[in-house]
Amino acid sequence: MIASIDARAALEEAQEQYASNNPKSSAHYAEACSVLPGGNTRTVLFYPPFPLTMVRGKDSRLWDADGHEYIDFLGEYTAALYGHSNATIRSAIHHALENGIDLGSHNALEAQLAAILCARFPSLDFVRFSNSGTEANLMALSAARAITKRAKLLVFEGAYHGGILSFSNGGSPINAPFEFLVARYNDLDHTISLLERNADDLAAVIVEPMMGAGGCIPAEKPFLQALREATSANGIVLIFDEVMTSRLGPGGLQGIHGIVPDMTTLGKYIGGGLTCGAFGGRAAIMQYFDARQPGSFAHAGTFNNNVLTLSAGIAGMSLYTPDVALQHNVRGDRLRHRLNDIVKRQRIAMQFTGIGSMLNVHMCSGPIHNPADTARANKDLADLFFFELLAKGFWLARRGMIVLSLTNTDADCDQLSAAVESFVDQYRSLLAPEPA
Repeated sequence: MIASIDARAALEEAQEQYASNNPKSSAHYAEACSVLPGGNTRTVLFYPPFPLTMVRGKDSRLWDADGHEYIDFLGEYTAALYGHSNATIRSAIHHALENGIDLGSHNALEAQLAAILCARFPSLDFVRFSNSGTEANLMALSAARAITKRAKLLVFEGAYHGGILSFSNGGSPINAPFEFLVARYNDLDHTISLLERNADDLAAVIVEPMMGAGGCIPAEKPFLQALREATSANGIVLIFDEVMTSRLGPGGLQGIHGIVPDMTTLGKYIGGGLTCGAFGGRAAIMQYFDARQPGSFAHAGTFNNNVLTLSAGIAGMSLYTPDVALQHNVRGDRLRHRLNDIVKRQRIAMQFTGIGSMLNVHMCSGPIHNPADTARANKDLADLFFFELLAKGFWLARRGMIVLSLTNTDADCDQLSAAVESFVDQYRSLLAPEPA
């Protein structure tokens, strides 16, 4: 208990220093509160006493309103894979601007990006675009319900599939009004039992092959394989939400595991840093969206095929080749192992989970199989880590998520490792010792 109290005192001191160092961000936030509820229009970016206001980004660097420079290890929650102001993507966007951006018609770009995605991801025979990963997941789930003529959807505790498909802490009160069954991630017996008891009413299972917002917790391959077998046996649509994880290998995590879902949802970096989402899958499912067929599903969206996103997406995917994807995620694995080596040497309750270029710090010891396992983490120490890393010039998620962009260098990783080691040295007495 004393350690917890000391951690709170250290956190309060760090927050006071933060407030003192960022008067312009504070003023901007106060002004925003007059027109935005709580001064915010994207909840994940809020944290007390006030969030930073970023004003500029270049490659792997960000600058805030008070002129502080940061190494960006958040990468816009995986969307900024290419860093900030990538020259190739900027050129593609400028070219699109010169030729008109709201054409109100088919264009030559949508099929180009679709072909790239279908060639890249094993499950995609056909794909359709949307404006976000949230929208893509809504379309995939709704399609599964309409096709199977079943109502229930199986999701996982702690999963995040979008702003109205969030399942942490009992689920969001503004979730889409579907009938959800909530299973335990990586708990094979519990999940298959729940699935089989409800098989006749179950339209789809949606799963992240690695939880992103839930803490970068990888799914175990036997767990995913069991889902594949059980859904196939019962006529249930298996959806892999690879909005974040598709960057973790040349063909996403489905490619790494060799497990092909019926549908896949995408987003984040596939739009080159602009707003984008996509859903696709087997031809037998996607044919329902073929407008040439009687009774096909209508799928509208003014900006589904907007030329700015499509141009940026094509340019970005040309940079993120399969070889680059492999190299990039090897760098992320090396960083995660290096950070874990730092904390293991000290035998403290701190660890980094993840795969490749996505990782997350947790202030606890012991195996982490699902979000419930992180409940023992020390929240004050997690917040302290966030503010201390900010003070040292590193931008990451308050929840501890760390994401590498293509512009992060080995030197950036060296600096982050040194900052983590400094944090551990400074606060070792507050970090409970790991059980022997």
